Amino acid sequence: MFWKFDLNNTSHIDQLLDREGVTLRELMEEEDVLQECKAQNRKLLLFLSKDHCMQELVTLITEEPPADLEEKTRFKFPNIACELLTSDVALINDKLGGDESLLEKLYHFLEQEPPLNPLLASFFSKTIGNLIARKTDQVISFLRKKHNFISLVLNHIDASAMMDLLLRLISCVEPALLRMEVLNWLNEERLIQRLTELMHTGRDEERQSNASQTLCDIIRLSRDQANQLSEVTEPDPLLAVLESQENVSELLKNMFEGERTEASVVNGTQVLLTLLESRRSGAILTTVGVLEQPLGSARLHVARLVASLLQTCDLSICQEICRLNTMDLLLDLFFKYTWNNFLHLQVELCVASILNHSAHSDHQNPGLQNHEERPATGTGSQLFQHCRLVQRILDAWEENDKIQAEGGRRRGNMGHLTRIANTVVQNLEKGLAHSQINDLIKELPEDCRGRWEGFVGETLRETNRRNTVDLVSTHNLHSSSEDDDMESPFPNDLSIQQAFSDYQIQQMTANFVDQFGFNDEEFSEHDENINAAFDRIAEINFNIDANAAAFEACCKERIQQFDDCEEEEDIWDEKEINYATQIKSRSRYMLHHHPQLGIFQVNLFIEHYLCTDPGWTASFGETEVSSSSAWGGSPQQEGEGQQDTNWASFTEFQPFSR
Repeated sequence: MFWKFDLNNTSHIDQLLDREGVTLRELMEEEDVLQECKAQNRKLLLFLSKDHCMQELVTLITEEPPADLEEKTRFKFPNIACELLTSDVALINDKLGGDESLLEKLYHFLEQEPPLNPLLASFFSKTIGNLIARKTDQVISFLRKKHNFISLVLNHIDASAMMDLLLRLISCVEPALLRMEVLNWLNEERLIQRLTELMHTGRDEERQSNASQTLCDIIRLSRDQANQLSEVTEPDPLLAVLESQENVSELLKNMFEGERTEASVVNGTQVLLTLLESRRSGAILTTVGVLEQPLGSARLHVARLVASLLQTCDLSICQEICRLNTMDLLLDLFFKYTWNNFLHLQVELCVASILNHSAHSDHQNPGLQNHEERPATGTGSQLFQHCRLVQRILDAWEENDKIQAEGGRRRGNMGHLTRIANTVVQNLEKGLAHSQINDLIKELPEDCRGRWEGFVGETLRETNRRNTVDLVSTHNLHSSSEDDDMESPFPNDLSIQQAFSDYQIQQMTANFVDQFGFNDEEFSEHDENINAAFDRIAEINFNIDANAAAFEACCKERIQQFDDCEEEEDIWDEKEINYATQIKSRSRYMLHHHPQLGIFQVNLFIEHYLCTDPGWTASFGETEVSSSSAWGGSPQQEGEGQQDTNWASFTEFQPFSR
């Protein structure tokens, strides 16, 4: 069918823009002008960014509209103009923030006598606030040149929009260095002291209330940002003034000096309560508890840098790191931040690099085999003597065991600690620097040396045994524990569970996805080739001959032959035979006693030996005709030359082939 609707997507705004002499007001009359602007309509943006259009938009948000207009339509165009200017479109932001004449026109709004129109004040604050966030450098530079900017803002503090403007200056400036410059500038302008002066009993109540609220918001914002920006070491100057004794004394003086009013007491008390609010500490709530002081990105990157430097195996770098006591600090962090695995990896790499560096040094200087002949700042002695690596490993392990014995959670750095301990043991036993490390271990206190030997011989060995997955030994252990007199082809529940466990713990290799048998193409549609899903069957290579001897031996041992049956048992008695069940049971039996065979191989063996022998036939002779066919059909009419036995002739079946 044909659609009756017009599918032309050209908007009416594009048609207006194609017309000569179109005005800004005509475009602003269109309902979708704001939507088209945010959708980056190129023709519309080029028109709006023209000088006369930008001047008109700024005029609309800074000058009172004619008073003779209807109230519901009086601020329609100023509202649309504000939305267009703050639509966060790069072309408009660049034009407004880069044209000083437009900024001067905006700034002129503050030079009016109070009170300001609250709606226009909100349009002005929103526009300037957007420029502070998007064109920070240009706008901050422009405002700092205006020496009376803070005075004008405070002069209009009765308008709540001026509060928002001050808070945007404090919270929306990025990066942190520029933000600190702005805070210092505001502090030089004595912003906090001048807001505190507005709390005097003789001031207007609206000014008192807004000044009080501004001070409370500055306190909360400054404290929150101080917690979030932990890398900034310079204190917030505005918060420092607010919390100073001089400022608090001035606040109390303004509250009670002269004629006391309820408004001054209430507003001043709000500031005092905010100052006395419990400070939010830098603790972070995580899934494993409260983190009092985060590690931070800076320290983690330094740890990565140290690990990379040590991996260069440069002697001078390693000696300098030892001289600066860097490894001792990294180990302190390793045991303090037990759940930061990013840090744990870097410390592990550092330890391994130091031990390897000691090995390379011994290899390059065979005459210096005794560590006593080395400088005191040697990397190996630094790690074992000054950093007390062995003692720290033992103490941390014992503390973790105690925590787990009390029902606690295993610490997150225990895996990396195990790897560090294994690295030490490996270098101690067969590393190139084993003699040096041996001497260092011998110099440990006697009790510590005994603890280390017991730890290596028992605890660490058992931990490594648990962490090592050996599928072959596990399966052999299971096979040897089975009862020898088990005759049933069906495995018990224990063997089923063990088989599934063996399947779960099998080791995955890099080409696991390829071996698993699936790829992206198999999940796509195969309209042209309906056999595409079965094409890979031909690629399967079953080596039947290689396991034929094992299968024959199993058959002779476990499967009872027809000619071995006892004489009193009539093998021709009618009984229900379920070949599928027998095949499945024999498959399970084969897998249970001969795990080297795969399930597909076992099934193919059974099919091959039981179903494809062309010499196997069955002749059951004649039997009485029943009223219905054994195959579900109606009986044939008796006729000459016909013999109706209602039995299938198995000799007519063709052998199965693959």
